[in-house]
Amino acid sequence: YVAAVYEHESVLSPTPAALVERRSALELMGRNLDIYEQQVLAAARQGAQIIVFPEDGIHGFNFTRSSIYPYLDFVPHSHSGKWNPCREPYLFNDTEVVQRLSCMALKHKVFLVANLGTKQPCQRQDPQCPPDGRFQFNTNVALGADGALLATYRKHNLYFEHAFDTPPEPDHAVFDTPFAGKFGMFTCFDILFFEPAVNLIRQYNLKQIVYPTAWMNQLPLLSAVEFQQAFATAFNVNILAANIHHPTLGMTGSGIYTPVKSFIYHNMESYGGKLIVAEIPVVTADYKTNLEKTPGRVSEKGKEQSPPSFYAEMMYDNYTFVPVWGEKGELQVCANTLCCYLNYQRAVLTDELYALGVFDGLHTVHGTYYVQACALVKCGGLSFSTCGQEVTDASALIDFQLWGNMSTPYIFPLLLTSGITLDYADHMGWKNNHYFLSKNRTSSGLLTAALYGRWYEKD
Repeated sequence: YVAAVYEHESVLSPTPAALVERRSALELMGRNLDIYEQQVLAAARQGAQIIVFPEDGIHGFNFTRSSIYPYLDFVPHSHSGKWNPCREPYLFNDTEVVQRLSCMALKHKVFLVANLGTKQPCQRQDPQCPPDGRFQFNTNVALGADGALLATYRKHNLYFEHAFDTPPEPDHAVFDTPFAGKFGMFTCFDILFFEPAVNLIRQYNLKQIVYPTAWMNQLPLLSAVEFQQAFATAFNVNILAANIHHPTLGMTGSGIYTPVKSFIYHNMESYGGKLIVAEIPVVTADYKTNLEKTPGRVSEKGKEQSPPSFYAEMMYDNYTFVPVWGEKGELQVCANTLCCYLNYQRAVLTDELYALGVFDGLHTVHGTYYVQACALVKCGGLSFSTCGQEVTDASALIDFQLWGNMSTPYIFPLLLTSGITLDYADHMGWKNNHYFLSKNRTSSGLLTAALYGRWYEKD
């Protein structure tokens, strides 16, 4: 099928904390919706059957609970499939945004997924009802090619979004299409958690995901395109990921991903939006998924003397590293119950320091979640203290096998190359209770090769 995602540079309110009238909120959102309209037309002309827009693309961000209120639409949560906002605009008040989205979908006969702010009144007697008598949600809507509202999803894992509420229960949002079957839907930070992302995919056996996001890139392990690709690979799904484009805030990185190929956009240099349109196969075959463990043991090789280990901070966590010296070698480094192993051979010795790092613990900055990671990274300079820094360019071509005795089945294989480009491993998966990743000769210099494990039970 033909899919489209649009990386949108939003027209933002200069003063998001100021209180405004609904009229001026609609005027600002209208400017973003005008751009959406152009992109839906452009995508439809290229044969797109579905288009996805980013999180916060219509209203922006940095609001307070009260300042966002005029920007919120009323979208009934339970009416999925029964209401067509474009054809029945009179059914509910305050639905101008969802009406415009519905009319775009109808006019261009495409499925459309977009993110907006919504409100829902609640009874003060309800213990979960906020003091102001309403819920405010960060919401995705999926609209059919006839304009009908097919599904709504209210973001569960909020990322310091003080204007929004967490829904009482995680939404499992799914909608059906004639061209690719069922799609699941979640937003941004959700991708790192069991609920709803993993649970949704497992319960509905999903193969297609739509993913609006407003992601701030964090190298070396959580760049948007890097993690989006890893997720598609780990769960054997297609992901249509639309990010916002604000390079000054570190926000870029969108793509259309299959488990074995991706069409991406990552651009920290220039301004303006970007439409990606690609034809991808409907995933049906289960290439043996990477979540199945096989029994057995790894034979212990005679270990040579490992180089000295050292500590450095990476992604706000304290990693234990060993330097990757010389043109070839075998290394191991351990922390808690996790041991990481690396066999490597460099094509040419370059003047660049690489290190093999391990972390097995609770990550606590910008969210709390348990990580088990084995990571081969290029350091920022030649001293140990630069390992873990954000690096975007590399020239070393390294053949490697990386493996670890991970305790969780949820492993995201990361492979990032120079200039924030993606590569695919030659082999990966479980073998003798270890997860491994191997690659001969990356297409360009290696930035990161990592096994990023999420141990959800220990969050």
